[in-house]
Amino acid sequence: MSLSSCQMTRQRQFASGCFLLVCFLVILFTYYKPEIEFPDFRDYLRRGNHSCECPVEAHIQDSNLNRSSEQQVEAPTDGPQHIQDVEVDAEPDTLLLIWTWPFGSKFDLNCDMFNYKGCRLTDDKSLYQQAHGVFIHHRDIHGNLGNLPSEPRPWFQKWVWMNMESPTHCSKLPGLDNLFNLTSCYRSDSHIPVPYGHLVPQTSEVESFQLPTKDKLVCWIVSNWHDGHKRVQYYNELKKHIQLETYGRAFGKNVDDQNYAKILSSCKFYLSFENSQHTDYITEKVFNPMKLGTVPVVLGTSRENYEDHIPGDSFIHVDDFSTPKELAERLLHLDQNMTEYMRFFDWKNRYKVEGSQFGREHACKACRYLEKNKGYQASHSLTKWFWDQ
Repeated sequence: MSLSSCQMTRQRQFASGCFLLVCFLVILFTYYKPEIEFPDFRDYLRRGNHSCECPVEAHIQDSNLNRSSEQQVEAPTDGPQHIQDVEVDAEPDTLLLIWTWPFGSKFDLNCDMFNYKGCRLTDDKSLYQQAHGVFIHHRDIHGNLGNLPSEPRPWFQKWVWMNMESPTHCSKLPGLDNLFNLTSCYRSDSHIPVPYGHLVPQTSEVESFQLPTKDKLVCWIVSNWHDGHKRVQYYNELKKHIQLETYGRAFGKNVDDQNYAKILSSCKFYLSFENSQHTDYITEKVFNPMKLGTVPVVLGTSRENYEDHIPGDSFIHVDDFSTPKELAERLLHLDQNMTEYMRFFDWKNRYKVEGSQFGREHACKACRYLEKNKGYQASHSLTKWFWDQ
């Protein structure tokens, strides 16, 4: 055999051997799957290289470990499974802009006392375009609406109409309809109701109620005096049948805060006469005497409406009597019957009075409302809702 023939024979043998080796390896990997260890993907991510195309399962698993700072993104069902981590900011605080300070009286721009997190109050009008809500006090709106924001309203922004006066004592203003999104006032059907006061359950063991020392039967403190007021007309009749102790600017006896509490607590009954009669218009004239251990004699909205806010056995309503004389007779009777009188304080074993914080509470509750109610709202018929019913 020649040299070239020998070389050709060796080549054929080598090729046959390689073929057999390949076949062997195919069979081996088909029926026996060795465990192959790859580098830890988490270690790779920690080194800061996120640009590779990586196994989807490993990436999602790692994202779950860091969910507080990264947003998980699903891989597309087709195409290259290349996923990038998406950084997301924490949701910003809800921002409420105080456009008009109620009666010019500023309050603390902090809602922590109400345990409202995520609410921020400001009076910086340069933040108008960022504000989620604009807080506007009715009595501080100019008649031509000229002091309201003039810039276009951002699509996400809501205007909050705030007012604690009754319809009788605040003017209708043209143009209010379709201008505000939300209302905040003493009315229960307001979007953000803030009554002048309310009763809350006693959360701890209550000491037996001790009646303050009483040296007066019926008292009244009043400054706003108009002969046409129903309360003035009722007073003029009532005083004919019972002795009344009167104070306030209307009687030339100004009362400061310290004397106010002292006078109220020293009276068995207090004339909680409102300056006008409207649904839910129940002011501090009722809640302050209750807090100080005095029985309020109320003139205002209906008894049923009062009982929506305070227990029916905690007050006396003038409508329960056909004449002021009959009311006077009832008060004189209770003056001589202590057991009967003390029943007006049974509620103190179950509740305590809390007053509202004018302005600050409205703003904080409005901010809280905006935080929880992001959908669109509007108050189309503000005039009809507040003044015309």
